[in-house]
Amino acid sequence: MIQTHSAEETRELGKRLAKLLRAGDVVLLQGDLGAGKSELARGVARGLGVSGPVPSPSFTILNAYDEGSVPLYHFDWYRIHDPDEIAQMGMDEQLGGDGIALIEWSSRAEEYVPERNLTILIRATGEETREITFLPMGGFPFGEEMLA
Repeated sequence: MIQTHSAEETRELGKRLAKLLRAGDVVLLQGDLGAGKSELARGVARGLGVSGPVPSPSFTILNAYDEGSVPLYHFDWYRIHDPDEIAQMGMDEQLGGDGIALIEWSSRAEEYVPERNLTILIRATGEETREITFLPMGGFPFGEEMLA
């Protein structure tokens, strides 16, 4: 478990994570509303070289970024009502493909989540403080020991 004490520290952790991620990696960002999932995602985007705005994809479901060192697909499945929407919209093609996929609210369409993933649990423990736990799943090659 890694603890951050501000949104900036959470973004910095995301930048460090970005240096370890490779094309095809799928990262699940799990936590309550306001836990810091999008802040960590912004850090990953910056670490990959994305310079423009990185808003939460709450209403668009997917924000894709091609300007970084590898494509980044930032999903927010909160508004998914039927898991088949993922395939109907063609979003399943970005999972495990040419870029890195960050998925918020993956529980809404678990059948589309690959077994090999990095699950990140984010828990608010104070107004600015977060506990962030990294769980490599299905042979994912690293966990928080690489970030500490």
